[in-house]
Amino acid sequence: MKKVLIAISASVLLTFSCTGSKTNRPAEEAMPDSDAAAVDSVPMDSLEQLIVDAPTPKAMDELFDDFVFNFAANKKLQLTRVVFPLSVHKGDKVEQIEKSRWQMERFFMRQGYYTLIFDNEERMQLMKDTSLTQAVVQKIMLKKGIVRDFVFSRIKGAWMLHQINELPIADNPNASFLNFYQHFVADKAFQQQSLNTTVAFVGPDPDDDFKMMEGVITPDTWEAFAPQLPEKVIYNIVYGKSQPAGDEKIFILRGIANGLELELRFKQVNGRWLLMKMST
Repeated sequence: MKKVLIAISASVLLTFSCTGSKTNRPAEEAMPDSDAAAVDSVPMDSLEQLIVDAPTPKAMDELFDDFVFNFAANKKLQLTRVVFPLSVHKGDKVEQIEKSRWQMERFFMRQGYYTLIFDNEERMQLMKDTSLTQAVVQKIMLKKGIVRDFVFSRIKGAWMLHQINELPIADNPNASFLNFYQHFVADKAFQQQSLNTTVAFVGPDPDDDFKMMEGVITPDTWEAFAPQLPEKVIYNIVYGKSQPAGDEKIFILRGIANGLELELRFKQVNGRWLLMKMST
């Protein structure tokens, strides 16, 4: 029975994998990590246009997620939500950016999906916490070994970007996992070596849109399941204050407008990160 389940599930997951193939490489990865000015020259897509055209919701500042999507799509709004001059910290160097020099920051809007990294279920719940006063959008440049933190605080009820910090991945609390992830997405052999003996799988039932199916993935069937994951640049949002890194990670890849969601759960066992569960 499990063999039948594996075969059916693989066909479902391969559909996702094809959408992330090299011919459809996200825009963030198709271009070098240039300044926002170059990105801003790309024609606005329909999703961003809808956000710009829609009235700014009164409740936008309640949830950080609602705010950050509007911030990344609406240039006029963005200019009102940056504290100028903006301090940019790069190691021991500090640069001040005046409003006249600010370039539109679109974050993950151009690539059609975003990624999140959580330590546990409790940290995931912070996405829905309307009492948060701090959040950080992290642009993780894997190839360059750099993390750029965009630090937001809720000031008088409104989310404001007030600082940018740029540090090596080695100085990030998630350094161990990020180094592992970079190897994991680039090396198929390493992927197989980084699977638990059996990887739990949960996904939609291709025969019933209202049901989910469960099964297991083994190293010898992994190739049929292996999803296409971003290799150069990923994003993360830290909700609330940063916490010390734990030995578990929940990696989420979520489509912005297409309902796509992939969840990978990893655990560090005897110093090695292993994939324990995958949900689609």
